Amino acid sequence: MSRPNRFDPVLIQAVIAGALSFAHLHDIAEAAGQHGWKAWAYPVSVDLLLVAAWRRMRILRAADRPARAAWTWFVIALTASLGANVSTAGMLDMNAVPAWLRILVAGWPALAFLGGTLLAHTPSPAPAEEPAPAVETAPVPAAEPAPQVTVERSPDPVPELPAATALETAPVPAPVSSPSVPPALLAHARKVADTHYAATGSPIDTATLRTRLGVPPALADVIAAQLA
Repeated sequence: MSRPNRFDPVLIQAVIAGALSFAHLHDIAEAAGQHGWKAWAYPVSVDLLLVAAWRRMRILRAADRPARAAWTWFVIALTASLGANVSTAGMLDMNAVPAWLRILVAGWPALAFLGGTLLAHTPSPAPAEEPAPAVETAPVPAAEPAPQVTVERSPDPVPELPAATALETAPVPAPVSSPSVPPALLAHARKVADTHYAATGSPIDTATLRTRLGVPPALADVIAAQLA
C-alpha cells in the first residue's frame, strides 16, 4: 500500500523565504549597477555561502571542534541577505543607491570567493573509530586431573659378585718412607767423610759414619748412600 504524498509545511516555508530573499538580493544588485546575469549571480553567491557555512559549522560541532570561522562567514552571508531584504522594504531609494552600497555590492564576489575557499579547504575532522564489539567466548571447562596410577615393579636381581682371589685379599704392605736428611747434617757428614779419607786413604764405612755422627742406623745408611 503506497503512502499518499504529504507536503511538509517547513519545506514550503523554506522555499517561499528563499525565493523572496533571492528576489531581494537580485533587486539590490541591479540597483547597484549590476545588470543582466550578474544581478542573478549575486543571490546565488550569498545563499551558497550561507549554506556552506552552516554545513561546516554542523560538522565541526559534531566533532567537538571550534567553529568560530564557520560562524563568522555564516554571519556575513546572513547580514548580506537580511540587509537586502530590509533595504527593499522602502528603507532605500532604489533609483539613487548610495556609493557605499555600490562598493559593497562590487566587492562581494571577492569576499564570497575568499569565504568559500576557506570553508572548502578546512580539513574535515577524522571520523571517530568505533570500538570493536567484544566477542563473548564460552568458558572452557577445566580439565579433570588424570588419575594417578602406581605401577609396582619387582626388585631387580642382585648380581652375584665373583669370589675374591687371594691376590686381591692379601694386604698391601705400606711403603717404607726413608728418613729425610737435613742439609746441615749432610754437609757435616761430608766433612767427616773427607777427613776420614784424608787420614786413612779409604772411604768411610757406614758403621764408622754412624759412630762419628751419632745417628740411627737407618739414617746412617741414607747418608752413606748420598755420600757415595
